[in-house]
Amino acid sequence: MMFGYAGKASVWPGEALALHVSATGRFRVAIYRWAGRLVPMATSAWLAGAPHAMRDPALDWEWPAYHFKVPHSWPGGVYLAHLEDGKAAPLHLAQEHGAILFVVRGGGSALLYKLPLATYNAYNHTGGGCYYDRPPRSLDPPGARLSFQRPGIGIGGPTFGAADHYDRSSPRQSFAHWDARFIAWLLRHGYACDFCTDLDIDDDPGLCTAYRLLISAGHDEYWSTAMRDGVERFIAAGGNAAFFSANLCWWRIHLVDAGAAMVCHQGGPDGPHDHWWPDRPEEALAGVSYRHGGGWWDGPRGAHGYTVLEPAHWLFAGTGLGHGDTVGADTWPPVVGYECDGAPLAHFDPARGLARLAPSAARCGVPPGYLPLAACALDARWQERPPRAPEMGDLHAATMGVFTAGGTVFNAGTTDWVQALASGKDPHLSTITHNVIQRLLEHRSPSCN
Repeated sequence: MMFGYAGKASVWPGEALALHVSATGRFRVAIYRWAGRLVPMATSAWLAGAPHAMRDPALDWEWPAYHFKVPHSWPGGVYLAHLEDGKAAPLHLAQEHGAILFVVRGGGSALLYKLPLATYNAYNHTGGGCYYDRPPRSLDPPGARLSFQRPGIGIGGPTFGAADHYDRSSPRQSFAHWDARFIAWLLRHGYACDFCTDLDIDDDPGLCTAYRLLISAGHDEYWSTAMRDGVERFIAAGGNAAFFSANLCWWRIHLVDAGAAMVCHQGGPDGPHDHWWPDRPEEALAGVSYRHGGGWWDGPRGAHGYTVLEPAHWLFAGTGLGHGDTVGADTWPPVVGYECDGAPLAHFDPARGLARLAPSAARCGVPPGYLPLAACALDARWQERPPRAPEMGDLHAATMGVFTAGGTVFNAGTTDWVQALASGKDPHLSTITHNVIQRLLEHRSPSCN
């Protein structure tokens, strides 16, 4: 069985790509670009392989590298390197060995799509540990440490977590589950995209300024301070962001060893050091937080759809929806879940399609002008409703909303927006998604490049 990882998960055309590989015999590398299907790009000559030991997930595995020059002709995109021994089955997006994900950077598009490598890595169980099972410890900075220099980030390794009841074809926290589907949808509908990873934004916090719209989808949970600074400065300068995701920016990470590993302090005798709140609440980024929402990880969760609150808003143009109508309840999966972010609500009347922000919203970091557009109450059957200040009451609700603070920010408030959209069972979701992307590509602050 073969495994591998990229020395650097993001390269420009003309640069060298380093693939670190463990193989029991000769192998070759077939490289594909993801465009809603696997587009063959190149296949190497047969290479001499050698087996190498798996190591502690906190460490650089230090496998030898095979170098490939990325042709100048390759377009920007998400690429997958398939390690072949002549007997292996064709590449599939959910395989747990023999595949490596990397991004080829590009330029010229107005839309930048960001892959959440830090979140992939947090759940990557290659080597026998991750942030959720036997996390390796770090003393400086304190917390749990995971290396990016090991297989399994996005593809090619086991991931931790319950299987998705609605889609067992790929594990959550992998490229296949959310990002591959949304990229396929974007390209199928003619949206030109450039691609980056969250590590690219950490390395260059000004990266986003060349774009009009930044998109994140699915599960984008782990952010460094530099990542967040870069995105928030982009928005303040007039750039737009659309988060078709949830559990957004829930944990802060620290990149160490020149970005080769990450550390996150998630708990201890004096509590977790790396929750953003209360010193820098994650609501300030997108208007919502997981602490006002919740999670349902195992089994079917019922028909939870969004109730429309502001049908006259441009987001709902062309849908014909009215106050109290429901969106995404009959999709597979239901659009609300498996993890949801919410705004702090004092009142929610789904029958009339009415909701009101709690007086504490500003203290929680919700930006001025944040407008809840749709909501779904999460009752006591949900498997987690995170603890929060007692004065916020017991109302947890997934919340879709928008605000403008320099640029415009949209949040879908749910991880499974992409799954529900891809199911094709509710055309309103497609209309809303088009409305968001087209509006944010066409409208920008004068201060936005």
